Amino acid sequence: MVKVRNPKEIEEMVQNGAFAKKRIFSIVAHIDHGKTTTSDFLLKRAGLMRPEDAGAMQAMDSDEEEQARGITIFTSVVLLAFNDDRAKDDEEPYIFQINDTPGHLSFTGEVSRALRSSDGAILLVDALEGVMTQTETNIRLSVGNEKCKPVLFINKVDRLISELRLEPAEVYQRVDAIVNGVNDLIRELQPEGQDWVVDFAKSQVALGSAKHGWGFTMEILKDHNIKPTYVFEKYNEGDIEWLRKHLTLDDALLRMVIDHLPDPVTASRYRLPEIISGIDWDSDLGKSLKESDPKGELLGMIAKVFIDPKSFRPTLIGRIFSGTLHQGDKIYLVNRRENRKVKRLGVMEITDILDMEEVPAGNLFALFGFICPSGESFVSSEYAQTFEDHGDIPRFESIKYSCEAVVSRSITPVDPQDLAKLGEVTNKWLMADNTAKFSLNKESKEYVLSGIDPLQIEIITKRIDKQVKIKVGAPIIVYREMVTEKGQVLYTKSPNGHNRMKMFVEPLDAVATKMSLDGEINDMTDKKTMARLLRERAGWDAKEARKIWDVYEGNMLIDGSKGLQRLDRIKSYVIGAFREWVSQGPLCKEPVMGIRAVFTDATVHTDPAHTGYGEIATMINSNLSLGFLNAGAKLFEPMQHVDIKTPNGSEGGVIKVLTQHRGQIAEIVPDGAYMRVKGKLPASEISGGIADDFRGATQGRAFFGYEFIGFEPVPKSFSEKFILEIRARKKMPDHLPDGASFKRFLYVRT
Repeated sequence: MVKVRNPKEIEEMVQNGAFAKKRIFSIVAHIDHGKTTTSDFLLKRAGLMRPEDAGAMQAMDSDEEEQARGITIFTSVVLLAFNDDRAKDDEEPYIFQINDTPGHLSFTGEVSRALRSSDGAILLVDALEGVMTQTETNIRLSVGNEKCKPVLFINKVDRLISELRLEPAEVYQRVDAIVNGVNDLIRELQPEGQDWVVDFAKSQVALGSAKHGWGFTMEILKDHNIKPTYVFEKYNEGDIEWLRKHLTLDDALLRMVIDHLPDPVTASRYRLPEIISGIDWDSDLGKSLKESDPKGELLGMIAKVFIDPKSFRPTLIGRIFSGTLHQGDKIYLVNRRENRKVKRLGVMEITDILDMEEVPAGNLFALFGFICPSGESFVSSEYAQTFEDHGDIPRFESIKYSCEAVVSRSITPVDPQDLAKLGEVTNKWLMADNTAKFSLNKESKEYVLSGIDPLQIEIITKRIDKQVKIKVGAPIIVYREMVTEKGQVLYTKSPNGHNRMKMFVEPLDAVATKMSLDGEINDMTDKKTMARLLRERAGWDAKEARKIWDVYEGNMLIDGSKGLQRLDRIKSYVIGAFREWVSQGPLCKEPVMGIRAVFTDATVHTDPAHTGYGEIATMINSNLSLGFLNAGAKLFEPMQHVDIKTPNGSEGGVIKVLTQHRGQIAEIVPDGAYMRVKGKLPASEISGGIADDFRGATQGRAFFGYEFIGFEPVPKSFSEKFILEIRARKKMPDHLPDGASFKRFLYVRT
């Protein structure tokens, strides 16, 4: 644990410091590129670590699991105060509010959530590995999704000098290639009207070694009146200590952050219109948001839920964008539509809360007293009461994730009586990481936990097991069931014959599907906003968009009827049945995705005794299942983009491994002394240990990264085999579904 030496200074800066002296940013990188080692030097500069420990302690990896594995799993937040040594007469320090994020794909959700509360990003790239898959993902998340302005630190330059023995010209060439690769993505993703490309000549790029504690920008070289070749000379002399003393890494990072990352007010003016919906920017709230006005209406966001792995108490971490949050305040959670009280308030210092009575706009905060999902917006309870329709309350757009839950494991309590407790505990951990999902299999009485990959699930289940002893099944790939054409219009009846529903299913357009999966629209989105978004983004008819009954997991249920009676009585049952059916499709009980279910006619019995959930759900399930099976139903599998960097001459082995595992080659491009083989692979092949095959084919010299890119149909030659295997695992009948069990519920006019 890092002890805060200057709590009063931090509190003063948070509450009264000038916006010009505030920087809120995240450090992002591919796994093992050196983020946490780099963070040590900022802690050292702030006086929270001995100089000799910097680069070795990795203090931001405070969790036991992180220390054991040597990787960052959870974003750590710390507030640090610094003085700019270049401004000798300026005694007011800068305050850096920093998110140190994970680099592993399993925990990319932590990165997305940290960036939502940030204004800028230090992009960190390993000089040896270069721009890898997760580097590209992080640039898309930071620059593209969250509009965080970047600077670049190229780490591990020492390895190019001492390990590869490269000449200065070769190092410069490699650095240029990295900068150009980063800038190509920045140009593609930067907000309109902004020029965010990074330039070493403008000191927006730093080079150095976090391991050895040195780094420099062009400005620093000029200040010392030395050339970059001087670094090579010092390595040849074995005088790394000179570099650590005179070209201090923390100085290079501080200068880049101060000079090139924005303060909260500057960033709010171009960021907030991109990430907040329902705002009139000429209103009092709109103006307050753009100025980070602490006297305006309160609007903030929960970006992270930190659950102490020992006490299991949740701490909510987020940011105030307008107004001031006070200890004891009652706030309204906009998406959950509930009021909560702030029992304890302050700012997060890695694992501890530094208590404060209030936190104004333009700052991160930490609070204790309740739990809610990360990504939640909040306003003051009083302000919420001014809205007749709470669906109109301004809120942040849903955080967009670069991944999908495509691997699952069953989890069951050792003690069957703990089933309900297991659900509560799991739900709490998934509020902290909502890239994972879970559901209860009513037949087997076991929960199914789904995540990005086996490692994410392993970490979550270890946390759960500390509170409820569980048995965990083997990792299983999660597929999707989808339709490829419009199905028949079918009329089905309830088992008692007193209720009828006319409905058809068809593919939901790709834009609307993505909007649902990204959370841009959901069942809580008000009708006007839903209609506007679908009209503008997906070309929908506004009237049809306003008749959407439910949006769930990339699927929609739509009322295409006119003037029907008693629909309101069964609406909740129809939606419940729709969601239950979507969760377990008719092919092999895998989740359904990308469908529009439209009902055009219905008959609802006058007596509520004949319209119970069982009657309505059976009617809906039969209609959807039959319609789905005659609409070109197919099984889709999750696909991963793969990027393998391997020494020249060894790419043949990589290509062989890819093709043996149903992989497809997209391109093979030279990258200095390496070749980069890019392509795609089914997620099932990656989870099966293909990384070891790549290492074996290249004598352990290949760098391997992967990223989820979407779902594709299982090849026809494998489809029946896969469906039957999944059905067998789930103890379903050993044949392809034909809908026979549902046909007795078809309604035939007489």
